[in-house]
Amino acid sequence: MADEGAICFEQPLNERIRTFLRLEHLIARLRYHQADPSHWGRRATMDALLDILNVMSRYDTRGEVSKELGLRYAWLERLADRDDVDSAALASMLETLDTLGRDMQRMPPQFASYQLRDNELLNSLNNRMPIPGGSCSFDLPAYQHWLAQKAPRIEQHIEDWCRRIAPFEQAIATILRLLRETSPARETVAETGVLVHNTESGTQMIRVLLEDATVYPEISAGRHRATIRFMQHADDQLHVRQTQSPVHFRMACCRF
Repeated sequence: MADEGAICFEQPLNERIRTFLRLEHLIARLRYHQADPSHWGRRATMDALLDILNVMSRYDTRGEVSKELGLRYAWLERLADRDDVDSAALASMLETLDTLGRDMQRMPPQFASYQLRDNELLNSLNNRMPIPGGSCSFDLPAYQHWLAQKAPRIEQHIEDWCRRIAPFEQAIATILRLLRETSPARETVAETGVLVHNTESGTQMIRVLLEDATVYPEISAGRHRATIRFMQHADDQLHVRQTQSPVHFRMACCRF
């Protein structure tokens, strides 16, 4: 992820934000491949779709998104009496959160599990996905047959399967945008390639913005402390080692 020309590395500090970031990544992948009508584009679209449905079937995504929307609504509502708050922008965001919350309530619980179970093509494909090359034509002739259908028919099927993902896409994008905007990134230096930072209570995500493309951060964080080590490739075999040089970067500890 990039931010103002820098490479942005994000480390979630709880399971809810970890799941949201994972889904954000998978949905972005889905939308990218969905725009590609080629045979391989359709295969990549289905791979991304199945990954999303599997993540959603393992977690109570509907419940977690609803809880977070409710918490963000209550947090923003408390800002209404402050003089330094744009009341029109605040009202608009509260309306957005309320709409997203209502959309979540209309979502069938465990829809992803049912979709993977009840649709024969999705079920067959999902069962073969853990096997390298498991979706070859000789393994899944029904999949090969489906991929050979007319483009409008394939697109309609994909749109139907993705229909219930769209409300989650909008809700998660809104939640993560609010979280990222809570804390400005501050200039920081890791003097010998390592920074130990005492995190504030309630921190949900650490963001490291780096313009030096020769190093990257490894972030390990708990409730009270985060350690950021900057690594670099040591040779052409891409072995890595920690840099000993000072690294200038920007860091944000995001919390509501």
